[in-house]
Amino acid sequence: MHVWEALILGLVQGLTEFLPISSSAHIRIVGELLPMGAEPGAAFTAIIQIGTEAAVLLYFRREIAGIVTAWLASFKRRGQPLDNLARMGWLIIIGSVPIVVLGLAFQDAIEQPMRNLWLVATMLIVFGALLLLADQFTARLRHRPKELTNLTWKDGLLYGGAQALALTPGVSRSGATITAGLFMGYSRAAAARYSFLLAMPAVFGSGLYQAAKSLGGVKADPLFPGWAPTMVAALLAFVVGYLVIIAFLKIVSTFSYKPFVYYRFGLGALVMLLVATGTLAAS
Repeated sequence: MHVWEALILGLVQGLTEFLPISSSAHIRIVGELLPMGAEPGAAFTAIIQIGTEAAVLLYFRREIAGIVTAWLASFKRRGQPLDNLARMGWLIIIGSVPIVVLGLAFQDAIEQPMRNLWLVATMLIVFGALLLLADQFTARLRHRPKELTNLTWKDGLLYGGAQALALTPGVSRSGATITAGLFMGYSRAAAARYSFLLAMPAVFGSGLYQAAKSLGGVKADPLFPGWAPTMVAALLAFVVGYLVIIAFLKIVSTFSYKPFVYYRFGLGALVMLLVATGTLAAS
């Protein structure tokens, strides 16, 4: 992989990670279109996601610091009711369990057959339709949408289960959790914010796990392009991702998710056409 190819993939990662359009699907598709002629693999994808999650850490630093502080303080107040921040800390931890367990259990399938472009395109369309239904559900609510201060244990666990669906490229981590949040009656902005926070343990864990494998050479991804292009892509993903967070939260506070839904439909149909005509290799 050349540096300029890594820059393109880092840009794609930064632009798509926080939007409900599936960053892994875009990396998979763009990788096929680049002169290198193949996707960069699951390890590369997981490691450069550390860059975008570092952007989350920077943007939400005060909120994250408050959650961590409250969570640690809860150990000293055993037997007392948890405040909102402490409860959110526990829910982020518990909600990360499904994606970690399933990710380890189905690692081989995730790294190979589940990255088939027919499956990716199908997931883009199917979960786009679900996001559209959820967005319409929110628009028709007769009461005020819930905010993160209303987060319950049940809702937190449902968020975690939805996030685990994103192990399939094309689903979108943010798209799945946002869709679940909208169906549970949360506001568009609240669903987006929690999807960012919930993703941090899983993404950092996955990226560091793949990095350790690549460094140690134990069951390393054969498609891994090397550390130089990977770090270049991760750095650019961090910068672009930070700007996207700012813009995205402003957009969803005012507008609906419909543009992202239509984009998913169009991209899914285009990928199916390109694979059917032999322009892209399905696997």
